Amino acid sequence: MKKLVYFALFFMAFLTSNAQMADPVKWESSVEKKSDTEYILIFNAEIEPEWHMYSQFSDEMGGLPMVISFNNAEGNYEPEKTAEESETHKEFNETFGVEETFFSETAELKQHIKVTNPDNKLVQIEIEYQVCKESCLQGDKLFVIDLEKLTSQEVNNFEEATTAATTTDKKKEDKSPTEKSSEDEEEEEKGLLTIFLLAFAGGFAALLTPCVFPMIPMTVSFFTKQSKTKAAGRRNAIFYGISIIVIYVILGSVVTAIFGADSLNALSTNVTFNLVFFVLLIVFATSFLGAFEIMLPNSWANKIDRQADKGGYIGIVFMALALAIVSFSCTGPIVGTLLVQAASKGGIAPIVGMLGFSSALALPFMLFAMFPGWLNSMPKSGGWLNTVKVFLGFLELAFAFKFLSNADLVLQMHLLERETFLALWIAIFGTLAFYLFGKIQLPHDSPITSISVGRLCMGLLVLSFTVYLIPGLWGAPLKLLSGFPPPSTYSESPFGFGGSSAAIMEEELPEGAKIAAHGLIAFEDYKDGLAYAKEVNKPVMLDFTGYACVNCRKMEDHVWSDERILSILKNEVVLVSLYVDSKEDLPESEQYISETTGKKIKTIGNKWSDLQIERYKANAQPYYVLMNPDTEEKLNDPVGYTPDVLEYKEWLTSGIENFKE
Repeated sequence: MKKLVYFALFFMAFLTSNAQMADPVKWESSVEKKSDTEYILIFNAEIEPEWHMYSQFSDEMGGLPMVISFNNAEGNYEPEKTAEESETHKEFNETFGVEETFFSETAELKQHIKVTNPDNKLVQIEIEYQVCKESCLQGDKLFVIDLEKLTSQEVNNFEEATTAATTTDKKKEDKSPTEKSSEDEEEEEKGLLTIFLLAFAGGFAALLTPCVFPMIPMTVSFFTKQSKTKAAGRRNAIFYGISIIVIYVILGSVVTAIFGADSLNALSTNVTFNLVFFVLLIVFATSFLGAFEIMLPNSWANKIDRQADKGGYIGIVFMALALAIVSFSCTGPIVGTLLVQAASKGGIAPIVGMLGFSSALALPFMLFAMFPGWLNSMPKSGGWLNTVKVFLGFLELAFAFKFLSNADLVLQMHLLERETFLALWIAIFGTLAFYLFGKIQLPHDSPITSISVGRLCMGLLVLSFTVYLIPGLWGAPLKLLSGFPPPSTYSESPFGFGGSSAAIMEEELPEGAKIAAHGLIAFEDYKDGLAYAKEVNKPVMLDFTGYACVNCRKMEDHVWSDERILSILKNEVVLVSLYVDSKEDLPESEQYISETTGKKIKTIGNKWSDLQIERYKANAQPYYVLMNPDTEEKLNDPVGYTPDVLEYKEWLTSGIENFKE
């Protein structure tokens, strides 16, 4: 059991160290002019101690060699051979059985180019590399060199360079993909409010665990008895609560700072992150169910306690820190889960999440300090606290499979289809219902001869939810869970149990079309859908969507299923669903460099995402566009997530009427 605990702690420490060591290589770039047409591009790298970065010439059977890509070279300039490298080291790798070539401490690359288009002033270069110590990290740096000004800079994407080059010639009237409209900002505010409320609920749940609940009366009594006056006791307890909030908000700020405010919004479709989160939640759930406890070192708590004994406001801050450390075995899994969910939203969501969690955690300490008489009405600690902890463990276990499902959906491996996912949830919540009814006991449970009315009611609620899930195995829509389980089209029987008529219908589909949600005919290729729309003289509805897009599934389950909408989608438009998170590789001949972002478009998902950004200056899903197939022009303003059926119907009918005029 100790080995399992050590493994869990090591795993989390490994993740943290990788997050903190985002890139042990720091780059600088410059340019030298040799003649009117010849330039030398210079890239210097500083590598942190004990790390090494592989050369362009390292054996491909070992570590990944460095790759230098010239994203706008065609017709503009010619690279002369490969980049010259500074001193490298060679070492035989026994694991792979090859000799590897790598840089240590520093590296310098010199790339000669010859300009063939005097009108082009910008050179766009991408350097992909691997750097290793005990583990390996992938790096990807983008550089833009201005040959006219002889300057070089590192950029997040080549769109920055493209914008800089074109603004002197004309003003862009369209909104860029990174600009936010008032509707986008309103939607973001709603998302942050949801994060806050969910985190607040998580903080309240943490209060009802054996690690935190017993500390409320102890801590409040300490402040009221040790303070010279009641007012001082209240003031100290309030400062204690504020300190708790500050500690957790700092944690959220650290997460945001490590990953960046804007770089997390793609996590929901990132396979690696979803798999990591799946493992984390399984570890958290196993801990809550009683297999082991995730503990921070006792030495931390002892050091903090000694600081808290000093008294004063500094001592109170250390008391709050001591609470966070001592209660970590209960609060850690909840905080970890909240950070996982908040991080996948991006922006300041981790900070907002920790604000909500810590506010709920700190509130009782402040309130009971202001009204000490309330302590007498608090329920006594007991076995019910462990029941709350186990209940949370079952929830963590259920949520873990959502992350595994996301990875499976994006990869389209069909390992965790809708029926399998629902079967797992039925087993998890069915077992939870038996636990609440007292039919199952776990390691830290106290013997029970009867259950409380509250526990009985919760058990009935969980059992009802379990029964609700069962018809989903035979194709029931389960609208209460829209977007959470895999869609009905991603299942063993996508046409429903015994859906033979739909299967026959699939054989009669137009070329390139498939059966989508609710029996709709949908194309998954832009050109195929466009050609068919011209043939039948109907407008095209572009549906920019994603396999792991929750709001896309909610639209399909709640809005598209409405007969008023479904009739229009079946009879009056040609539906083209473009999955921006598809990982299927494009043929080599169809891969290209995006004019908008400067990135290489390698997959079908990249292609549709680039189309959405380039043409409509948007990159969120769902995103719906009604289009004339002959002119490829919009028939009205595109819309995003629109849960109001009447509003969505009005948008559809207005575009169709414009097409008929």
